Amino acid sequence: MTQWRLDRTYRSTSGTVRWAAFGEEEAPPLVLVHGTPFSSYVWRGVARALADRFRVYVWDLPGYGASEMSAGQDVSLARQAGVFTELLGHWGLADREPAVAAHDFGGYIALHAHLVHGVRYRRLALLDAVALTGWGSPTYRLLGSHTDVFTQLPAGLHRALVTEYLSSSSHPGLHPAVLERLVEPWCTEEGQAAFYRQIAQNELHLTTALDDRYGEVTVPTLVCWGTDDVWLPVKWGHDLAAAIPGARLHLFKGAGHLVQEDAPAELAAVLGAFAA
Repeated sequence: MTQWRLDRTYRSTSGTVRWAAFGEEEAPPLVLVHGTPFSSYVWRGVARALADRFRVYVWDLPGYGASEMSAGQDVSLARQAGVFTELLGHWGLADREPAVAAHDFGGYIALHAHLVHGVRYRRLALLDAVALTGWGSPTYRLLGSHTDVFTQLPAGLHRALVTEYLSSSSHPGLHPAVLERLVEPWCTEEGQAAFYRQIAQNELHLTTALDDRYGEVTVPTLVCWGTDDVWLPVKWGHDLAAAIPGARLHLFKGAGHLVQEDAPAELAAVLGAFAA
């Protein structure tokens, strides 16, 4: 359950990125993008399930998971979109118009790359995505308002905080081994600093620049949302689908914010059909 290894590296403008690919090289490309405070690990089941039909690419954003975490690192949403654009070129996908499925912050990253950097997709799926102004759970807002204080927490208290926070991303609850695997990268000395660094840099107003541009999205878009998401309630899914011309909305009943863990089989089926 916890085995997941990104065996390749790319030196991006925001540090070393770890990534992996599954499936035949000639198969249609599908790129999976994670959000915060997660890593590509949350895509493990979906990636493996879809690798028989697609060339599936996964990666840890700079400052997350197995990718580089370092002092002074730029891990802002805009910079992540730039790194994503770099990676697509590195993978030879810039002209192949891959299908993209993006979760949480990954949704904004994919939309920013498309609208600002001109990256083209064949299909775009947005899962419980950070995109519209007003996002941010009460806990996230509290952490963002006092990052200088929380950065100084003793290691044990920091681990307890991250564990409790991540636990709320699932409605039915995460398996203990999965929860531990998600928490662990944030509990090294570098990881603790990186956890609060990414919150400090991703200020709540950053998404306003795209609020009026979602009407320009012409790529076929599927908006997916967990009906029991307490981080971004399902109303955000309806609003985002309404903002993107022709977007369809698929709701996962009983799933929380982390649909990949709460409804992996249904999600794999929905994404597979949409991407195909």
